[in-house]
Amino acid sequence: MFRLTPPAQATFIVSLVIAMIAVVLHYARIAIPHVTQSNFLTLLIGYLVLLAGNLFEGV
Repeated sequence: MFRLTPPAQATFIVSLVIAMIAVVLHYARIAIPHVTQSNFLTLLIGYLVLLAGNLFEGV
C-alpha cells in the first residue's frame, strides 16, 4: 500500500502556516481578494501540502 514517511520540518511548518491563515481569515472575517475566495480551499491546500510531505520521501 502506501509507505508513509514523516514530513520534513519545513513542509510541516508551511502546512501549519497555511492552515493558521485559513483559520484566522475565517474567524476574523478578513477578505483578501484573489487569495482567499474560500477559506476551505486555503485549508485544503495546507492539508495537501502536509499529505504530500507524508506520501513522498524527502518532501
